[in-house]
Amino acid sequence: MAANMKSVKLRIKSVQSTMQITKAMELVASSKLRKAKERAETCRPYFQTLHGTLQDIAEGNTDFSSVYAKEANSEKYCYVMIAGDRGLAGGYNANLFKCLEAASAGQDFMVLPIGKKAVEYARRKGIPCITEQFAEIADISVADCFEMSNLLCEEFKKGSFGHIELCYTRFISMLSQQPDVFSMLPLSDLAKEETDEKKAVRNLILYEPNSMEVFDAIVPEYLAGLVYGGVCEAVASELAARRTAMEAATSNAEEMIEKLNLYYNRARQASITQEITEIVGGAEGL
Repeated sequence: MAANMKSVKLRIKSVQSTMQITKAMELVASSKLRKAKERAETCRPYFQTLHGTLQDIAEGNTDFSSVYAKEANSEKYCYVMIAGDRGLAGGYNANLFKCLEAASAGQDFMVLPIGKKAVEYARRKGIPCITEQFAEIADISVADCFEMSNLLCEEFKKGSFGHIELCYTRFISMLSQQPDVFSMLPLSDLAKEETDEKKAVRNLILYEPNSMEVFDAIVPEYLAGLVYGGVCEAVASELAARRTAMEAATSNAEEMIEKLNLYYNRARQASITQEITEIVGGAEGL
């Protein structure tokens, strides 16, 4: 009985230590989440407007000679995969990888991983990577997004792949984050995403000096904006998922400690009762 009580007490101390860690991680995630949430909400209108503008241009202009607007000659895909740097965020990273697997099923593809978990996933699955230079999402800046965009455009023009898609997690609320995949290039893929409601009569856009030169200049800027918006959404989603997971873990630890304390007290009471019974029995024997 004594050995059993000792093991329970050690278990209680172990769970208390774990609870302190999960509580600390919850507080850290909560402190970072507010700033990340504000940044994601600030970037979202720009992010959505960029994507909508590209869709409008793709639908309203069908005679572009720009390489970014033509039908893809290559069926190879490149996914810009934005995951987290760390675990302990519930199903955040696992859900993103499942979304990527569903979108890329049966395709020949490569990835541009952003975040340590994305790099680890690509290595584990043997997926070709354009570069592993952007392995830490916490250090990604606007300049890095422009660097990624230029790299993607160069490889796209070389014919290394014919489609570019963004795989990230949308921040919906503090309790809800949704993995998503959407097309960035070529514009012919974006035109396919148009809904029936948006296929109304629209004015064609005129470009000076010509559409190809304008597109060659502005498309990398668009891609950089889309990638940065995806990074902001993903960072906020990761912190929210981690906060929720750590809050649940802390709550579970508290319940476990309560149950262990109850078991320990019952065992202690049983031990005391047994000792009293033995003393009484010995006294009667004398």
